[in-house]
Amino acid sequence: MRRKDKEIKDIKEIESIISKSNVCRIALSENNSPYIVPVCFGYKENCLYFHSANEGKKIEKIRKNNKICFEFDMYSGLLNSENPCDWDVKYLSVIGFGKASFIHDFDEKIKALNIIIEHYSDSSYEFQKKFIDTVTIIKVEIETITGKKSGYS
Repeated sequence: MRRKDKEIKDIKEIESIISKSNVCRIALSENNSPYIVPVCFGYKENCLYFHSANEGKKIEKIRKNNKICFEFDMYSGLLNSENPCDWDVKYLSVIGFGKASFIHDFDEKIKALNIIIEHYSDSSYEFQKKFIDTVTIIKVEIETITGKKSGYS
């Protein structure tokens, strides 16, 4: 990171940003063509989880190249100045890289779905097998992660 003064290295602070984020953006690539998509997610023990329909562009791209970049951010407002060239944005962000894999085991799928649900609520659920068969669960094992802050002292 060029601006070391803005870098967040503390994993607890990075995890705090992730826990307060509502959306994770995942970046995929196939044949040097980038593709980015927002997803609902869960995070636990250095892994991200998200779900998908069993077919679609995201699934096809992961099957061809399981390397993923992901991003979270929390925008807090514009920091104005008399000179617009000195304006800044107050934000916290996290960017990382990892490898995606598909979860096929029924019990593991349920655990992953509950990790996702627990990110957005205090609940967990009992799932019917017919529902579990209609969803694909992706696990991303995080390899590197870093945070950045701007407008915070």
